[in-house]
Amino acid sequence: MIGYILLGVFALLLTVLILRALAFTPKVLPVQDPEPVEFDREAPVYTLQKLVQCKTVSYNDPQMEDDEEFRKLIRLLPELYPRFFDVCSFRELPDRALLLRWPGKSDKEPSVLMAHYDVVPVNEESWDKPPFAGIIEDGVLWGRGTLDTKVTLNGALSAANHLITKGFQPENDIYFAFSGGEEVNGPGAANIVRYFQEHDIHPALVVDEGGAVVENVFPGVKAPCGLIGIAEKGMMNVCYTSRSAGGHASAPPVKSPIPTLAEACRKVLKHPFRMHITKPAAEMFDTLGRHSTFALKLVFANLWLFRPVLDLICRGSGGELNALVRTTTAFTIASGSNARNVLPAQASLVSNMRLNPADSVESAAAYLKKTVNDPNVEITVLESFAPSPISETGCKSWEKVASSVARTWPGCIVSPYLMVQCSDSRHYRDLSRHVYRFSAMDMTAEERKSIHGNNEKIRLESIARATEFYIRLIRQC
Repeated sequence: MIGYILLGVFALLLTVLILRALAFTPKVLPVQDPEPVEFDREAPVYTLQKLVQCKTVSYNDPQMEDDEEFRKLIRLLPELYPRFFDVCSFRELPDRALLLRWPGKSDKEPSVLMAHYDVVPVNEESWDKPPFAGIIEDGVLWGRGTLDTKVTLNGALSAANHLITKGFQPENDIYFAFSGGEEVNGPGAANIVRYFQEHDIHPALVVDEGGAVVENVFPGVKAPCGLIGIAEKGMMNVCYTSRSAGGHASAPPVKSPIPTLAEACRKVLKHPFRMHITKPAAEMFDTLGRHSTFALKLVFANLWLFRPVLDLICRGSGGELNALVRTTTAFTIASGSNARNVLPAQASLVSNMRLNPADSVESAAAYLKKTVNDPNVEITVLESFAPSPISETGCKSWEKVASSVARTWPGCIVSPYLMVQCSDSRHYRDLSRHVYRFSAMDMTAEERKSIHGNNEKIRLESIARATEFYIRLIRQC
């Protein structure tokens, strides 16, 4: 009798799971207007080429920077976007922060379009083309910063320059906020935010770098996905230190700093942080999961039951899927003795951690100390900042960005997501609850890998599409 009852319960459960999966159908996408946007699609290619030719490389040591290259780019802007500078005000703030204002018909609901014009260093010998020559060949523009993020700076200014030429004025003020030190966590963006606070300016919309239109980023989904970050993870660098009396390597003690730290490293990696499906990940699963295979729909439509399965999938796959749902730890630096036959008196490890919105700097540090649980390992937080607040979706500001993505890249699935990297937009945490992170490009896997790597380049069509996106967005601001 009990066996029949259990069989009936199982059959009922299976029926519920299947029915929920069958009902887990795609949501209504934002309106995808096929109407083309008419503008000179070659103009933004030329202007981006000129920006790339400015060697605006930022370093943690400012003495290594070439300030004249930064000044060169700033002087170029009025030449490249003349109609924009005829209409818009321009001010320089400390630490290479640039703030431009396009007056709208009202100043009540201003928008902020962000980008940074500094770039990371390059190993020029490893490039197939010179990284700052701005070479155009076979439909591609080569150069450091083409993707990160001179393309979006250029797209926003090219769009505004075009619209001003056509006599367009936005409904509300639009600010263009550009940082010259984002790659080294410089204070330029913070200075812009401070200016907004001092002048009682509260943005109704902020758009910075982040997601893009990409393929093969979600299991079982083949269509391109337009990912808009509604939050970004926090960051924490942690040092693990172990000390001893040192000594000759010929008679090693039972315990010494390096094996002690190796055991600490093993513990941290074997016991990853708990999975948290916060709003950005939950909405991404709910949006993209509906376009997945039926087997995966069973999982995403029934996370109340299959949450442990998802946890195993994420832990096993690592990478971006795992980073969406938990705080991650990457060990990046190790140091010990400076001689091969000498035990170190002190050894250290450094880990770079990206904090899930459900965690904090304090809770993450406490978890590490509890996990390592060794009085011989000193754990110190070096630099840190908290995860960003989570922006709204389903509101007017979200719809402006989502519809601009959908109309610029018809056929893509627009979805919220959690940005696992860091951006200047984190400084807006107390200024706006409508901060969205989207880099206006469709990127191949190869292009994504070239960001901060060798042979960074962009297709000319992508440059034009970035401008098209901003034209569509600005028309709604």
